[in-house]
Amino acid sequence: MLKPYILNIVALICILSSCQEGKEHIAPAIYPRDSVAVMTSYGVNTLVSDSGLIKYRIVTERWEVNQAKNPSRWIFDKGLFLEQFDEKFHIEAYIQCDTAYYFDQKKLWELRGRVRVRTVDGLRFSSEELFWDQNTHELYSYKFSRLITPDREMQGTYFISDEHLRHYTVSNSKGSFVKGQLGEGSGNDSILTAPDTVKAKKRLPTAPSARTVK
Repeated sequence: MLKPYILNIVALICILSSCQEGKEHIAPAIYPRDSVAVMTSYGVNTLVSDSGLIKYRIVTERWEVNQAKNPSRWIFDKGLFLEQFDEKFHIEAYIQCDTAYYFDQKKLWELRGRVRVRTVDGLRFSSEELFWDQNTHELYSYKFSRLITPDREMQGTYFISDEHLRHYTVSNSKGSFVKGQLGEGSGNDSILTAPDTVKAKKRLPTAPSARTVK
């Protein structure tokens, strides 16, 4: 008569032991401020506004918004094409580069690799680096840059300009000018090459302390 009870007790012990040995397999939690981007978009063609005004159009293959990095930034590691607008939504300039970073808290753009800028007035700028500080409304570069306008061509290792590219300075440079503009001719098509004697009226901005995380 005790045999059925003994079998039941043995079965119950086996069930309890199997429950105790079982382990739940779960993935580790992803905590806030981890390295995960807030947003990653592909094939982007969008308008971006600032203070209620549309400031530019962004066209890029990949756009990552990452607030975990310090400082927080937008990352365009597959190239960037940007159209800049004035207050009346007229295009002022076209900007493109291989890689771009926008530090949203500092309002600072950092453009890298085959940076090209062209304005509607016919000015063309090229370099491997360009910073755009939206707080001071300045563009500047510490690498070799070339500036071509309808009247002249300049190149040098330091460049600074207002963000509309209407007032600019190129230091340690040389350029070519129409001969008549130097007072040595009658305005014909002859070209002279001469060092640029325009000196910066103010100190160039210092290089940003926060370097880009590659």
